[in-house]
Amino acid sequence: MRRLRACLGAAAAVTVAAGTTALVAGNASGAGNALDNRWYAAAPYLMPLDNDPPDPAAIMDATGLKSFQLAFVLAPNGGGCTPTWDGTAPVSSDTAVKSVIDKIRARGGDVSVSIGGYGGTKLGQACADPAATAAAYQQVITKYGLHAIDFDLEEPEYENGAAIRNEIGAARILQQNNPGLYVSVTTAGTADGTGWFGKQMLLEAKSQGFTPNNFSIMPFDGGFNGAASQTSALTKFNEVLQSTFGWDQATAYAHEGFSGMNGRSDTGEYFSQADFQTVLDYATSHHMDRFTFWSLNRDRQCTPADNGGRTSGTCSSVAQNSWDFAKYSVRFAGATPPSTTPTPTPTPTPPGASCKAAWSSTAVYTKDDEVSYGKHNWKAKWWTQNEVPGASQWGPWQDEGAC
Repeated sequence: MRRLRACLGAAAAVTVAAGTTALVAGNASGAGNALDNRWYAAAPYLMPLDNDPPDPAAIMDATGLKSFQLAFVLAPNGGGCTPTWDGTAPVSSDTAVKSVIDKIRARGGDVSVSIGGYGGTKLGQACADPAATAAAYQQVITKYGLHAIDFDLEEPEYENGAAIRNEIGAARILQQNNPGLYVSVTTAGTADGTGWFGKQMLLEAKSQGFTPNNFSIMPFDGGFNGAASQTSALTKFNEVLQSTFGWDQATAYAHEGFSGMNGRSDTGEYFSQADFQTVLDYATSHHMDRFTFWSLNRDRQCTPADNGGRTSGTCSSVAQNSWDFAKYSVRFAGATPPSTTPTPTPTPTPPGASCKAAWSSTAVYTKDDEVSYGKHNWKAKWWTQNEVPGASQWGPWQDEGAC
């Protein structure tokens, strides 16, 4: 079942995202406005060309999700150091993925592109050195006007020391050449946080003087059993980060991320919506930097015909409504980490205070936009459209009191 991750591919990754990417946006045509970094850190994975890809616009409309991690860019199957989608479709001549990106950006969202995955030949394996590897990745950034890019470093590539030197070196070069880039490195998770190859990758980053915003682990496919085993691994990984980089606990958590797998994993582990909520609470309470999952292609319930008790690339194998797991990414992107003391009750707006412009079901609102509805003023916590203020405690609107 490990081979299944060529398509199910959880993210052992390096993410490069930008809150402000003047160099990238200036050099690329068609670049959308950059999202807040929290959105890139919350972007779930989506295969746009395989595994019965869902319509990203439908997911955005149903959940408020704004960011997607598109997978996977690889070296050509026939050899060479140029980027292709899934090893077969050259990025240079692509129009299919670009149309998906355009649709997402037209709705106020954005994407990251994921490089690597479990199957195929990675550019770090095919290119001669870090500079050549970085040049190949820069083609992807320029082609799509990216504010985010994800280097997926997992088996078997991360067992190849030369390939990992190329990948980490390329990420460092891209960080230097694209000022303002947000960088995250993700690797396999184990009960001890991460295994020997993951620890060697951390040491490679340290030796190159490369410090990303976060290192994420994938706590699944390693004998895990629900959220408790995952949060235990995240705690252990925090200790690994402290010992490797000399950080204190808080600094290590601020540089740590989680990349999960929704529903049934490749090895038959199960992760439910309740498990995702527990890990989300852990991530926000410890002020972690990233919370993502594999994948949106799987974020829907299986039918008897397409499941049969196995892991699927197109459904989760657990009882769910469509896009249940995407909603946890939305919550992470807009979450305020809980404090150790109760939050004071906000002082209501005095009666008679002026009301903001009336809420409209067709308007698009972004973080901190204000509206009035039901004789109360409301402030948007994140991007939203057609979500009634006050309709849900998990909703995008914060009540500012009567008006």
